[in-house]
Amino acid sequence: MIDRPASGKRVVSLLPSATEIVAALGCGDRLVGRSHECDYPPGVEALPVCTRPRIDVAGSSAAIDAAVRGAVEAALSVYAVLDDQLRRLAPDVIVTQDQCEVCAVSLADVEACVAAWSGRPVKLVSLKAQTVAGVDTDIRAVAAALGTGDAGRALVAALARRRDAIADAARALKARPTVACIEWTAPLMAAGNWVPEMVAMAGGRDLFGDAGAHAPALTWQALAAADPQVIVFMPCGFGLARTRAEAAALAEATPGWDGLAAVKAGRVYATDANSFFNRPGPRLAESLEIMAEMLHPQAFDFGHEGRAWVEI
Repeated sequence: MIDRPASGKRVVSLLPSATEIVAALGCGDRLVGRSHECDYPPGVEALPVCTRPRIDVAGSSAAIDAAVRGAVEAALSVYAVLDDQLRRLAPDVIVTQDQCEVCAVSLADVEACVAAWSGRPVKLVSLKAQTVAGVDTDIRAVAAALGTGDAGRALVAALARRRDAIADAARALKARPTVACIEWTAPLMAAGNWVPEMVAMAGGRDLFGDAGAHAPALTWQALAAADPQVIVFMPCGFGLARTRAEAAALAEATPGWDGLAAVKAGRVYATDANSFFNRPGPRLAESLEIMAEMLHPQAFDFGHEGRAWVEI
């Protein structure tokens, strides 16, 4: 017999941001399974794992990129769903995504697993945020599936108030530094989706990303020509220590790096992007605080420096 959660529907979350949304809605006790990447809030690591990567995610940036491209070209998913585990957990709701083919298991793979089951309905909620407003929409969708619409509306309102307070304060500042947000280093890519919006809200000007669009390719020549005043490293899936290492490797391998305005001014930063900027969930509010601290340290201090970002 499968134990029921403390209350409500049994939920399996197949991506980290969804796990954080479920918990923020006060439904953490309903989670019965997670993805291999879900690690927040503390305690979710004890849940059964329902996915695995098909590539080596411990390799170099170039090796990971090559493996991902190879999988996509071969029409293979980068991540696998552990069908037997998922079936055993008997979820009532599965939260997955169709925003990015290489960020988490695909909606098609989850649908294929569930289609093989019979006799029991399962609600699939697929998140697809590409903007800050899209994150709010996803939160409301998860809340609706869990029957906690009021909690969803309250959470969205609270997050909006936090964002608005920073944006209002940033608008009063005279300086708006130019910013390059680096989402991958080999090959070089700029950050897209919600990140350009967050740069603007924090009082900066994003030079390369477009709100609502996926990460664009970036050349060293374009980066050098734009000569940003601030460079922020936020490689997808990397924590702070690994981000620092990737940034150092790029700097060492790039002639002329030390001549960039941001480097000369000491305004190159590494972030724990895996915990913050890469996750379109409630902690984007903290991500905005981090961005504000980096762009305007004289005006914002939320206490994230040293834990979520560092100068490099």
